[in-house]
Amino acid sequence: MTAFLIAAAVLVAISLLFLLPPLLRRQDVHAEASRKAINAAIYRDQLNELDRDLDGGSLSREDFEQGRRELQRRLLEDAGVADETAAAKHTAKRSAVLIGLMVPLAAALLYFTLGNLPALSPEAARPKITARKIDEMVTRLAARLEKNPDDLKGWAMLARSYKALGRYEEAVTAYGKAAKLVDQDAQLLSDYAEALAIATGGSLKGKPTELINRALIIEPEDPTALVLAGTAAYEREDYAAAATHWERLLKQLPPDSADAQSLGDSIRKAHAAAQKQEKKGRKPPR
Repeated sequence: MTAFLIAAAVLVAISLLFLLPPLLRRQDVHAEASRKAINAAIYRDQLNELDRDLDGGSLSREDFEQGRRELQRRLLEDAGVADETAAAKHTAKRSAVLIGLMVPLAAALLYFTLGNLPALSPEAARPKITARKIDEMVTRLAARLEKNPDDLKGWAMLARSYKALGRYEEAVTAYGKAAKLVDQDAQLLSDYAEALAIATGGSLKGKPTELINRALIIEPEDPTALVLAGTAAYEREDYAAAATHWERLLKQLPPDSADAQSLGDSIRKAHAAAQKQEKKGRKPPR
């Protein structure tokens, strides 16, 4: 929106550059004064000539008075023209000022009244992706992979898409198709373990735990793997191990964040359970 307003302001300024100069252009003051002086001198010469003719007897008093009145009338008319010219200049300047103010205001008023303000928002330029479009894209990807089953990256993308859509059983199948790629990526292993656990009833025991352990071998500080490892340990009642995994993750979180506070509560709960377990003389299962 800012870029649009700047461009609009530049265009208005360019328009005013063409409109205002003719209205603001001033005539030369000296030229105007010279014209007035010449006219006054002509009138004086003509009046002196009338006086000479009257004194010489070549002009009657009646003709003299008539001639003088005619000169006075012309002098007054010229003065009126000069006043009108000055008034016109004043009006032109006032018009220039009004145009300079009103053109931008009128343009803004028209746009804000008739224009489409939401269209100036950066979000308006972004295509809207609906759930239906996402399903269509995932379906097209699955169809393409059926024709190109060796595209491991494509299968991994499809698996993550299925997982994000809550289609966990299909996600597990897709992760299996990308097994060679998944086995080398800690994040993919963690995602595979989570999808598998949810698809099989929510437990991390068995293969999900194996996938998590392999993820931690590749990337010991992987956040998702640490969360799942702590959850798996807590599920099998190895509370001390759960606290250890979560404490490693806690170091990666901003101290004042909601995630850090929630994880801190889980760690305290795990420590309390571990202490209670120790007092009873029970060893955590392996």
